[in-house]
Amino acid sequence: MGAEFGRRSGGQSRLSQWLRTRRPKEAEGDGGREALLVAAAKAGLPLAPAAYPSGYRCSCDRIGCPTPARHPVSFAWQTQSTTDSAQIERWARHQPEANFITATGMVHDVLDVPLDAGHSALERLLAAGVEVGPVAESGGDRMLFFTATRGTPEDEDEWWPCELDCHPETMDEHPGLRWHCRGSYVLVPPARLPGELAVTWLRGLEHGLPDPLTLLEPLQDACAEYSGDETAAWPLRH
Repeated sequence: MGAEFGRRSGGQSRLSQWLRTRRPKEAEGDGGREALLVAAAKAGLPLAPAAYPSGYRCSCDRIGCPTPARHPVSFAWQTQSTTDSAQIERWARHQPEANFITATGMVHDVLDVPLDAGHSALERLLAAGVEVGPVAESGGDRMLFFTATRGTPEDEDEWWPCELDCHPETMDEHPGLRWHCRGSYVLVPPARLPGELAVTWLRGLEHGLPDPLTLLEPLQDACAEYSGDETAAWPLRH
């Protein structure tokens, strides 16, 4: 599979152009935002309120916030995260400017890659007929592939670690592919970021969550191409 997805095609295909211009029609206004958040919760994504942009800064009180508008409001976000539609509606109405995060590793994981690598991989995956789930663009520089989770087994010995596992405090250690699983989170669309950037759906939640392993190698190959490291290994260890 690596060789197949590693080949570059000349020029930009019609499919590539379609991927770069097509977007789901995002609902507008507070009601539309609330509807999208409730739809995410009904799809099984546990949500919790997050910070939002205040000018070019973050709404939180932290001076020089390193992740403005990208982090949860509460330190208890893992236990606070919920799929309860009524609670999501209350949060959305009482905090109309707030972004929302979705906690990964419960129902879903997220494979997070640089935007150009993500577009390239998505084009090839769809052309090859590979099942791809929901996909979001984040902040103009990252693409988020939503997948089924590896699970949270009761027996810790059943948990198989991966060198790609990414947590909020280790984001800088993963400039290429990041695997958000247990203990991590991502912003869920619709979300606003400083500088008039946003997090939006490219493929919506009507698409089912695929097995992450079906996407991992193509995404890793695409990241290797765009980083100039054609020999990058697939760093899984069991």
